Amino acid sequence: MADGARTEPRIESIQNIYQVGYLTEEVRVSYKKDVKMAVGGVSIDAKEGDMASLQRWVAKLLAEQDAVEIQSSDLAGYVSRAMNRERIAKPHDLSGIDVDFYVRVNDYLDGLRERERENLLVSLNTFVASRLEKIVKLAAASPLSPELESRLAAEEKELYILINDASSKFKKGVLKKFG
Repeated sequence: MADGARTEPRIESIQNIYQVGYLTEEVRVSYKKDVKMAVGGVSIDAKEGDMASLQRWVAKLLAEQDAVEIQSSDLAGYVSRAMNRERIAKPHDLSGIDVDFYVRVNDYLDGLRERERENLLVSLNTFVASRLEKIVKLAAASPLSPELESRLAAEEKELYILINDASSKFKKGVLKKFG
């Protein structure tokens, strides 16, 4: 099995872990109609116009039923600021992003119309390519420091470690007598 085939499920597992945390975060909602329900440990008795905090997964389900409006957390601004910080960072510096950045970005992309999504994906591809180039250079040169780790998304940390390990093995392999 090639390393690439093993890497994708590891990245997916990391994303699944952080997605659970993201979906259980509280978000503010305003009720667009009366809602009375109880499912498992979740019980809701709200009137049209009420405001409340719900876990994101519950809010998303109710939003799909047009029962609530999720109050904007300005994900557009969040993504834009992250891309701008990376764009103005020095060629050898990584700007800091949240550990669950890509989970948040993918959720945001899911909610966009196709044209908006395509436009943002162009910018995000540039963002990812820039970060990938920097991660490869840094990981080939040195192990992950705590300071650098704090600037990486969870998926990027996994990539950094994989590249650093492969780079070390490569160096030892080609410089057998001297490495």
